[in-house]
Amino acid sequence: MNNILITGAASGIGAATARLFHQQGWQVGLLDINPQALAELASELGNAWHAQLDVTDAAAVKVALANFCALQSGQLRLLFNSAGVLQCGHFEAIELSEHARILQINVQGTLNMTHAAFAYLKATPQAQVINMGSASGLYGVPHLASYSASKFAIRGLTEALELEWAKHDIRVGDLMPPFVSTPMLNNQRFQAPVLRRLGVKLEAEAVAQAAWLQAQRNHVHRPISLQFQFLYWSGQLTPSWLTRRIMAWLGRE
Repeated sequence: MNNILITGAASGIGAATARLFHQQGWQVGLLDINPQALAELASELGNAWHAQLDVTDAAAVKVALANFCALQSGQLRLLFNSAGVLQCGHFEAIELSEHARILQINVQGTLNMTHAAFAYLKATPQAQVINMGSASGLYGVPHLASYSASKFAIRGLTEALELEWAKHDIRVGDLMPPFVSTPMLNNQRFQAPVLRRLGVKLEAEAVAQAAWLQAQRNHVHRPISLQFQFLYWSGQLTPSWLTRRIMAWLGRE
């Protein structure tokens, strides 16, 4: 039986992915810091396994993984590191503690989960890790500086582990969507100019579909949406100075 453990599962991309994989017959494990929304989703999915979790708490992460995988014969087919936060705004206007929180959740949380999951992934044929990357990990986005930094880190981690863990039959990849219509993004008080110019054209369900495709065929990076796929592949050939000028225009106030 295939199984998937999802962080940030109570809303947005995590919840959409949980619904899709549950519909496809997978055993779904749900992790989130919001207990009420988590319980509601678990009930919707036939009392799916769930646990409240702060992914920055390394000790709690180990306990959650052990509890879920104990019910799965010690195996984990797919870990989806979906938990993440962002805050739009001028870098200097955002409290340093908030920048640190973004990095703690987006980067340290992913490290905690992936490190603790290794033994269970190694014990599972064709195991995978899917990390929640972003178009913001391709080139630094103005007014999302620390978020971009976190997604650059995820991109590097993904590339390194895909090479390092190949000998263990563990595939590692990330999803790279542009802006997605989720409560996290829609509730931002500051609207970054890049958001106005590019728009928010993706729904969480489209990213969930990409996660499903990734589970069938791993790519190190999976850019999502035709718009960003064009930017991604052209960016592999475009000189860095030109990319910088494009981002400067998109972020101009």
